[in-house]
Amino acid sequence: MPEYFLGIDAGTQSTKTVAVDAETGAVAASATAIYGLLPDLPPGHKEQHPQTWLDAADKTIREVVAKLRGPVRGIGVSGQQHGFVPLDERGQVIRPAKLWNDTSTAAECDQIMAAVGGRQRFIELTGNALPPGFTASKILWLKKHEPANFARLATVLLPHDYLNFWLTGIKRMEYGDASGTALMDVRTRAWSRPVLRAIDTALESRLPPLGHLAKPHGPLRAELAREWGLGDGEVPVSSGGGDNMMGAIGTGNVASGVVTVSLGTSGTIYACSDTPVVDPKGEVAAFCDSTGKWLPLVCTMNVTVATEMVRDCFGMDHGALAEAAARVSAGSDGLLLIPFFEGERTPNCPQGTGVFFGVRPAVFDAPHLARAAMEGVTLGLNYGLNRMRELGLRPREIRATGGGAKNAVWRQIVADVFNAPVVCLNQEEGAAYGAALQAMWAFENARGPAADILEITQRFLRPVEATRAVPAAEHVACYQQLQALFNRLVEDLAGAFTQHRKML
Repeated sequence: MPEYFLGIDAGTQSTKTVAVDAETGAVAASATAIYGLLPDLPPGHKEQHPQTWLDAADKTIREVVAKLRGPVRGIGVSGQQHGFVPLDERGQVIRPAKLWNDTSTAAECDQIMAAVGGRQRFIELTGNALPPGFTASKILWLKKHEPANFARLATVLLPHDYLNFWLTGIKRMEYGDASGTALMDVRTRAWSRPVLRAIDTALESRLPPLGHLAKPHGPLRAELAREWGLGDGEVPVSSGGGDNMMGAIGTGNVASGVVTVSLGTSGTIYACSDTPVVDPKGEVAAFCDSTGKWLPLVCTMNVTVATEMVRDCFGMDHGALAEAAARVSAGSDGLLLIPFFEGERTPNCPQGTGVFFGVRPAVFDAPHLARAAMEGVTLGLNYGLNRMRELGLRPREIRATGGGAKNAVWRQIVADVFNAPVVCLNQEEGAAYGAALQAMWAFENARGPAADILEITQRFLRPVEATRAVPAAEHVACYQQLQALFNRLVEDLAGAFTQHRKML
């Protein structure tokens, strides 16, 4: 009889649950529930109610379990990073969660960094700078703007922590997701007390304990096990982690030399490191991973946001978008997109907007706009990858995931802009798959000698050579010139972005 591990990925737009066969690694069943953000919020505010995630997880778990032919041996949870879930002393949600892409807390970021001695001092204390997306500024925002809600605050959780709390009744954080709060020193994996005090002198008492990664978070609550038909045996829930940490496991990025790029609503590039990689400029996030190592990472907020705008504007499906972009040569004949439609984290332009540069009649058509959108968001990601290279990371292979990775034209653009081979893997489930593999790792650790997460990923994950894209020298040269222009335009527009935001 087959045995399974469930992986749950609670994202910004949907929650997906997958069941992974413990012997073959195949995805035996999957289900997805789609939802949106809370409507009618002011510009820059992005929120969801955590109950939305619970409802979606419950629905998808029921659908998946109904398709299985054997027992579930473990559950792992992936969640969107940085979201702030405030709980009262009864464990009830106080207000909707402010999300990773909420840019309304820029003033609070400046206030916290100033309180500890400035941006450089903040990086010294935590290993990271403090962009608006991170959790720390959201806590101060609640204190300043909703003091009655802050007075009720008993526990700070992240989205995946909240799902773990619902599954087990236990409040705990793991190092990977916790490193994205900007409250923790990533080198010591301990809370940074100067940063906590800059927000509130009692904040440490409101933070859950930090848990070990290789051990289960706790057993699934008996009532949920009964409701889902999982029997009377104990089903362990692993520590889980942020979506990027679980995506790293799900792409086998648990050893040096591999880099993952995720082309989703947002974009991320991350690599595995045996030691902390702290960027003095604060552009590369010095995260911990969810296996006991570190995960230097760059995040951009606008990827498929840009391509979807073009696709919707011209009424094209995804195939037509790719075909249109393929009809235009590298560099889009001088049309360049600065794709900061939702503000931007890297480069740090929270007040940014989208800018098409080089518009003229010859390039104002669907093919040029489609290719410029793909190129613009990839140049934005490459800005971060180049910074990672400056810090000593040497990628030998780029593993692509997310919706944009399915587009062969876009994969070639990524290979040319990054100047590195790009390939997809045989499993496309990314963070959900990684959460299931982490659950398998925790289960094996609990039963016997220490299991090797690298061995587990190598057991089931392999490159699909038909998807491999190799950089073309002439395109690499073109994109290096375009990258220099992109960087210069971003620098020149920084002040204009702030002035323009004041007009809105």
